[in-house]
Amino acid sequence: MKKLADVLQDWEAVIGLEIHTELTALDTKMFCNCRLSHDDEPNANVCPVCLGLPGALPAPNRRAIQSIVKAGLATNCQIMRHSMFYRKHYFYPDMAKNFQTTQGPVAFCMHGHLDLEVSGRGAAERPDCAFGEAEAQSLASASANAVGLSTSMSEHMPEGGDAVARPKASSQGTYDTANLAAPVRAEDGSYTVPIRILRIHMEEDAAKMVHVGGEEGRITAATESLIDYNRCGTPLIELVTEPDLRTPEEARLFMEKLRRVFLTLGISDCSMEKGSMRCDGNVSLRRRGETRLGTKTELKNLNSFKSLHDGLEYEICRQAEVLEEGGVIYQETRHWEPSRKRTVVMRVKETADDYRLFPDPDLAPFDLTDEFIDGCRAEIPELPDAKRDRYVAAGVKCADAEQIAGDPETAAFFEIATEGLDAKATQTVANLVVNELVAYLKAAGTSLADSGLAPAQLASLAKLLAADAISSNQAHEVFDAMAETGDDPEKIVDARGMRQVSDTGALEPIVDAVLARCTDQVEQFRGGNRKVVGFLVGQCMKESRGKGNPKLFNQLLTSKLEAM
Repeated sequence: MKKLADVLQDWEAVIGLEIHTELTALDTKMFCNCRLSHDDEPNANVCPVCLGLPGALPAPNRRAIQSIVKAGLATNCQIMRHSMFYRKHYFYPDMAKNFQTTQGPVAFCMHGHLDLEVSGRGAAERPDCAFGEAEAQSLASASANAVGLSTSMSEHMPEGGDAVARPKASSQGTYDTANLAAPVRAEDGSYTVPIRILRIHMEEDAAKMVHVGGEEGRITAATESLIDYNRCGTPLIELVTEPDLRTPEEARLFMEKLRRVFLTLGISDCSMEKGSMRCDGNVSLRRRGETRLGTKTELKNLNSFKSLHDGLEYEICRQAEVLEEGGVIYQETRHWEPSRKRTVVMRVKETADDYRLFPDPDLAPFDLTDEFIDGCRAEIPELPDAKRDRYVAAGVKCADAEQIAGDPETAAFFEIATEGLDAKATQTVANLVVNELVAYLKAAGTSLADSGLAPAQLASLAKLLAADAISSNQAHEVFDAMAETGDDPEKIVDARGMRQVSDTGALEPIVDAVLARCTDQVEQFRGGNRKVVGFLVGQCMKESRGKGNPKLFNQLLTSKLEAM
């Protein structure tokens, strides 16, 4: 197959995501009082409601409704005052009552967006031909030709719904193509593109099926299948994007950004490893310049950012190869096999699924009040983008600020550690968080709360670095000792005699001695080879037994060499 970069020169990938997030921060399930925990013994947390026994009546979880409204507000969605639950019928062992309780054409949250910043190597995935007027026309045609869940449902089941924030917008699942903004590539290659969100709806999760003996957890070749209904009835929100994504990297970055938002809201642990956040990717190809959409395939249950990117990349290249050889793309659901780096067919969809959707007669329609919505809005904390911008204004590099702001626990730790510090020391703390702290927690397999590390310790270490009392290499050693013993960095540095000498008077004799001895390197510098300064700094450090300030050695050497 061709490489992705070659494929995207001739073909345009049209990508939409369906992202499922379990509301793991809640204590009970969506429609009953069963304990919400997937770590207990299988089938320990079940009742007549989540098992679908005759006569059992559901009762909605108020906190779950608050959580989805917060998610909608944080993603710039309209909050629909009027909506209702529907029954989506299908027959499979993971849903004992043979229907899933979900939402109809009007979800709690409709028509939002997130601005996606793409930079570095990821920005290079989108070719230069995918910018400007051509891309604006592409977005309009993709939206106009796409058929989403709410569009198809609303044709058969009209449902009113007044929206908060944009009262003139349609109450159903129509596509807004009036204000599409095409991305513009900056001089450094980066760009920002708004990714529109069609809807965020509430539903209940299905039970967990374990296929014993199946390859990569699939039912194929399994000897038996086991069902754990602890997960059945878990509050689940599903976010559906418009078909605005154009590269696998954009899809990956969008999901990463959404995860940071949901973590900050505190509505879910967003663990892709445990399955509390997972994604379905829809992708089709069309020749550049064409307005008609190609046939889409769906990649099901992608449970890591890497799988999302790599699965979409493979599928784009596979579809291009089929089309260029005169073949046909079938509308089908495919499974990504990470070990074999390929997608395989799960099922072919020749016709649209008939779920026999109708309003759930056991659940009254929802009429959200302004007071309820305002109460949810008041509980939304500072979101990652705003936090990142505040950190940048305080002197932190953008990449570091974004990484720190994306994790609420790390951000809180960072803010305590940098309280009262100047811009230089603040950036030093950021460096320690990104390079030392994150690596340590990952290697130790622990969380920040359980690590025993205190913000004051990191602030003390940052002050030593900012004052050039120790080098960056020494800082790594001090951090490890600090994490192991819990001692203050000042104590560790003094006990180990690690303080750097930054007295010019004490370092100059060492510099003079090294220059007198390394005549070959001096001549090389005179000949234009400035890289030899690094060698000379090393000689000075050796001469000072590692206690000299390498930055000051560099300055003194350069000054003396240029004066010769």
